[in-house]
Amino acid sequence: MVEETRTTCPYCGVGCGVIVQADDAGWRVRGDPDHPANRGRLCSKGAALAETLGLDTRLLHPVVDGTQTGWEEAIAETARRIRSAIDQEGPDAFAFYLSGQLLTEDYYVANKLAKGYLGTANVDTNSRLCMASTVAGHRRAFGSDTVPGCYEDLELADLVVLVGSNLAWCHPVLFQRLKRAREERGTRVVVIDPRRTDSCDIADLHIPLPPGGDVALFNGLLAHLEAEGRLDSAFISAHTEGFAEALAAARTGTDRPAPDVERFYRDFAATERTVTVFSQGVNQSSQGSDKVNAILNVHLATGRIGRPGMGPFSVTGQPNAMGGREVGGLANQLAAHMGFDDASVDRVRRFWKAPRMATREGLKAVDLFRAVDEGRVKALWIMATNPAVSLPEADLVRRALDKCPVVIVSDCVADTDTLRHAHIRLPALAWGEKDGTVTNSDRTLSRQRAFLQPPGEARADWRAIAEVARHLGHGAAFAWTSPAEVFDEYARQTAFENGGRRDLDLSAWVGADYETMRPAPWGGPRFFASGRFHHPDGRARFVAVRPMEPRETTTPSLPLRPNTGRYRDQWHTMTRTGLSPRLSGHRPEPLLDIHPADAAELGLADGQLARVESRCGDYLARVRATPDQGRGEVFLPLHWNDVHAARSVIGRLVPAHVDPLSGQPELKHVPVRVRPWNPSWHGLLVTAHPVEAREASWWVRHRADKAQVLDMAGDDPRQQDSLIARLDREHGAERIEVVDPVRRTARYGWLVEGRLAAVLFLSPQRPDAAQGWLAKLVGEPLTDASGRAAVLAGHPASPVADEGRLVCACFSVGLRTLERIIGEQRLATVAEIGQHLKAGTGCGSCVAELRSLLRARDAVAQAS
Repeated sequence: MVEETRTTCPYCGVGCGVIVQADDAGWRVRGDPDHPANRGRLCSKGAALAETLGLDTRLLHPVVDGTQTGWEEAIAETARRIRSAIDQEGPDAFAFYLSGQLLTEDYYVANKLAKGYLGTANVDTNSRLCMASTVAGHRRAFGSDTVPGCYEDLELADLVVLVGSNLAWCHPVLFQRLKRAREERGTRVVVIDPRRTDSCDIADLHIPLPPGGDVALFNGLLAHLEAEGRLDSAFISAHTEGFAEALAAARTGTDRPAPDVERFYRDFAATERTVTVFSQGVNQSSQGSDKVNAILNVHLATGRIGRPGMGPFSVTGQPNAMGGREVGGLANQLAAHMGFDDASVDRVRRFWKAPRMATREGLKAVDLFRAVDEGRVKALWIMATNPAVSLPEADLVRRALDKCPVVIVSDCVADTDTLRHAHIRLPALAWGEKDGTVTNSDRTLSRQRAFLQPPGEARADWRAIAEVARHLGHGAAFAWTSPAEVFDEYARQTAFENGGRRDLDLSAWVGADYETMRPAPWGGPRFFASGRFHHPDGRARFVAVRPMEPRETTTPSLPLRPNTGRYRDQWHTMTRTGLSPRLSGHRPEPLLDIHPADAAELGLADGQLARVESRCGDYLARVRATPDQGRGEVFLPLHWNDVHAARSVIGRLVPAHVDPLSGQPELKHVPVRVRPWNPSWHGLLVTAHPVEAREASWWVRHRADKAQVLDMAGDDPRQQDSLIARLDREHGAERIEVVDPVRRTARYGWLVEGRLAAVLFLSPQRPDAAQGWLAKLVGEPLTDASGRAAVLAGHPASPVADEGRLVCACFSVGLRTLERIIGEQRLATVAEIGQHLKAGTGCGSCVAELRSLLRARDAVAQAS
């Protein structure tokens, strides 16, 4: 029997179960049919996990001040520098900045060391950028950070409202579950989003609410529910406080709703089984906490919470953002869903036998890096995240890292924007090597299991922290020998002096068999069905909220509002997804989505490069004119960074405005202007190894087949000479070329021992070449004249089907293939496309795009 490993996917907060199996070709990954989160389904990213297991980009050995060292020296030096900072400046001179990519065990050990043994609560996480406003909203309303429902509620509901959530791209498996429910039982779907996204493919109603309009919308809904007699007065009276104040605030400034909004209000009022799903479009706002509470208010007012098929539901972005919240991996939480009240501080102190207990909240992410910049934090340990890209005011973050005396970075890759600022680099385990637990968006606790041996000297993060603790003199409290022992201590902490007073209680997991642990939700599938909440009096709280404008508004000089978010097949800053050619095929570069009318007014053509400028910085991207984007608004992806592109870091655009309660940055709204960027030359480089075209003013790279493909452009023709000279140095003297000085075009090929090593095309316009075909030739023998001529032409001598941009990542089906087969076979439905090409029959994330291709074909036919 071939051995299988059951583990979990390392991407979004859905927390899908994965089965990994070795075969002669390497590793095979498939969905786990027994896991309650996905029941065998996987999205395009999960399905491509086996393509990301290589070691080419890995950090494999500790590095101190640029010199490779052994672990003992690296740990000793890490401990010495942390101790020096604390001895000179006090405990708050040190901070951890963690990640929802960490396992719960990693989070627990870091939290214990900082808050219990170093005396600082400066333990924050990139989850601050993701769902901190939900945490704040939950705690205000429920008295605890408790997710009330479960995924099954999406399938039991009669109405599902998606607010600020492109579920189709960001949580594709949940989207497929919702889509199936709609097909099988007629579930109605309302999408509230400024853009028309692929989630609208199953929507009965799309409300293109402008950014910042959520509080007004849900306040209006609360007022409508009261006016129509749709409140659950018995529930409000028996189980809540503050309703009168919340209703008074909701009535203030409520105008007559637009027809679509009124339709939504009526549908919500009439449908008991309603689930409201919300995500970053709600959270990433300077009023994010109020937006969350506006949503929670309408569910409390109708008593639609804690019962099957109803309730508010926050979907998280990372695989263990929930585990970090539970363990205390936020600066404003202590541990195990306990805060910094005196009783909790005393309880945690006694459980940990802590000698130097933190007694007050620490610095949240944005304030933390400001403190680093101001010199108040002298030593910073960053784990499994890339704040030089993801945080707002990214140039300030980079300046802060340069100024910080001690920057320690634990990561599994050798090069990120953040690692470039590190004094100490510690090699961490990656997915497939890690062993521990994670918690997904509906509180299901699952095991992430190892099936690979650690490469090089890579080490578990919890173990590295424990070793530093030992060097700091705390070895006895950090003497675990396995992640199972760490987890058991954490489970016992959640149960310690609990007695049902706190929601998080893992008593059932204490002493459990770690190796055979099955996925299950802590607390059961739902909370609050009894009407008892976690405020001291057991009652929920309505929160009176009022609409507020974003912190910065548009002006004549900055007239557009950008929205930011994820692409379907990419993840965070692409350290993993960037390794997969098929995941790079759908969106190989960052695109500026803009309405065609706005593009025309600004003199922008589809496919042209444009510069987006805010008061903080700029961003270069290629224009994608689309009516799915609202007028006056643009959309930019968050993934690109200085390792994969030039001038495409979203954090450089965004000012660091935060929600005053949660500390979560406003990443969905910043005034910008957009202008055409007209470089003097364009280039295309196809090469075997990852490179950065530093000679160019702008470049972006992606993986295709066994090669790296770089699009580039520049302001100065002399940049081309520098690039050619570097490629000559790197690849030797055998160069083939075709140069046309009149048209100012040049095409070069470099061969090493007769094999194609690189191809470079230069032109005043973007070079026309079959990139996929060229990528397949890299590393292949190229000896005959006709083959060399075809390479320099950029196209094969005999016609070969060019797939074009990838649409279906699961089965690698490109746009041009789809257009050709749809036309030749006269296909009329997505099902027929699936029968011919399999496109749309995998994860289903491309179905909306397949439908749009059919509509476009029909529109052309009608026009002719």
